[in-house]
Amino acid sequence: MVLQAIKYQRGKLQILDQLKLPYQETFVDITSSQDAWNAIRKMQVRGAPAIAIVAALSIAVWLDTRLRGIDEVDEASLGQPSDIIKTLQHMLNFLITSRPTAVNLGDAARKLERAIMASLQKPNACTRSIAEAYIAAAEQMLADDVYDNERIGHHGASWLLGGVGLEQSEKISILTHCNTGTLATAGYGTALGIVRTLHAHDRLQHCFYTETRPYNQGCRLTGYELIHDNIPATLITDSMAAALLRLKGKIEHIAAIVVGADRVAANGDTANKIGTYGLAILARHHGIKFLVAAPRTTIDLQTKSGDDIIIEERPQIEVTTVKGPPVKHSTSAHVDVQVGESQEISIAAENTKAWNPAFDVTPAELIDGIVTEVGVVVKTNGVFNLRQIFPLSTNMV
Repeated sequence: MVLQAIKYQRGKLQILDQLKLPYQETFVDITSSQDAWNAIRKMQVRGAPAIAIVAALSIAVWLDTRLRGIDEVDEASLGQPSDIIKTLQHMLNFLITSRPTAVNLGDAARKLERAIMASLQKPNACTRSIAEAYIAAAEQMLADDVYDNERIGHHGASWLLGGVGLEQSEKISILTHCNTGTLATAGYGTALGIVRTLHAHDRLQHCFYTETRPYNQGCRLTGYELIHDNIPATLITDSMAAALLRLKGKIEHIAAIVVGADRVAANGDTANKIGTYGLAILARHHGIKFLVAAPRTTIDLQTKSGDDIIIEERPQIEVTTVKGPPVKHSTSAHVDVQVGESQEISIAAENTKAWNPAFDVTPAELIDGIVTEVGVVVKTNGVFNLRQIFPLSTNMV
């Protein structure tokens, strides 16, 4: 069964509540931009591509509900075209504030705004036609994201296999960070999509994945996906990565560290989940590849470098506490939990002060390649030229 984190049909949107994973599969209805903002902010949905898709579709659902509730003879009750344009612009700007570091959300908002403005210029444009144009554009984003992720998986796997001098049947292992799979996208995944492609072609020996403190997206979400898909995998704590590469790197044929991205600057500097920068340094020291996997919607040509990226800081309680169901019984290899009951446990001394940046920025000089849906971008004379993979109209920054 294919894992599905976003369920959509026209007029209805549900997201898999990632705060309850991996122990409970609970879907939450999203009926408005406010619902989406809350879900994104609370991290019931996360991952830059998924955030953008959920935000876009939340407004589509709200619009469809309004359209279905009004007979065409009462069209005037929808207001003037200028009114719906202003409403949609306000909703999109509001949604952008939910996670400011994730560039896909802003990119989606700009594309959707262009779609409704283009609709306004058509002959006989009316409020209904503008609303329907928005809905169609949001739905197309959902379809495009899944296709793009599958292409990222193909390009990344092919590049890795072609660059490490393997025999045709040899396998490689990958280390990944945070969650970059179906749960972070509309489907398949970016960095985890590369892992899935390697596994599908019987070229994956093993996937190692970090717990990803403090929110534990690795052990909660990536582990959930890998187990669901029967992909051979092992969880490590964040602090074990260096030891893994030194002690098991050659034995396990670890060829690369592959991560996702929340924003890629024009020079290739990449903002991603906190801990990514340290992994890039480890990859360089141990002589393995470090790849960023992200659709072009994550690349922000208007941000010159990582110095210009706003880094979200989250509550310190996420560092000083952990949440999860109580353990009923455990052995060295198995844990039996009380499903349905969640507890928050303090793991720090009382009155502890904690710093909790959600992301860090990995300098382009530490990145070997940026895998997109149109191919792998590598450096020429030590510099990424990301503008080459965009149409000329996009390059006018």
